[in-house]
Amino acid sequence: MRAGKANLALGLGAALLALIVALIWVPMDTSTGMIEKMRRQTNVGDALAPTLAAAFILIGGVLVAMLERPETARRLSAGNLSFLLQLLGILALSLAVMRWLGPAVAELLTDTGYRPLRDTAPWKHLGFLAGGTALVAGLIALAERRLSWRGLLIGAAAALALIAIYDLPFDSLLLPPNGDV
Repeated sequence: MRAGKANLALGLGAALLALIVALIWVPMDTSTGMIEKMRRQTNVGDALAPTLAAAFILIGGVLVAMLERPETARRLSAGNLSFLLQLLGILALSLAVMRWLGPAVAELLTDTGYRPLRDTAPWKHLGFLAGGTALVAGLIALAERRLSWRGLLIGAAAALALIAIYDLPFDSLLLPPNGDV
């Protein structure tokens, strides 16, 4: 398969996957809509986050399919595989920090453990902020081939912005991974 056709297939495959997630999987797997209003209270529905993720994947897939130029495409190399392994390492590390930092700190500093504290500030933001910062800063470092204060600040700002968008307006929302802890 030529490089241009491979990118077209990748983009269209991602777009198709996003449509399947948004139109089939999310409605079948969630019991609420994207935003729920109950007794004059607005809450985030179970379908909001996966539908937004599918929308971003759809946009990315369409952009890859439409904007990729075959003359600039290259073959898969050992450097590509190294980059992919580094990317997966950053994702795994940041998700591990997000999942286990709050419970570990609560275990060290409290008698009650993490579960009763998971919906109270600053506990509910600890793992999300640290893991989100590590994710964004790590991806910036991977792209720039160096860790920088600028990347760390951008990572922290991105995580804080997501907290402000998703957590502050909704009283009943538990940021990931607090719902599973």
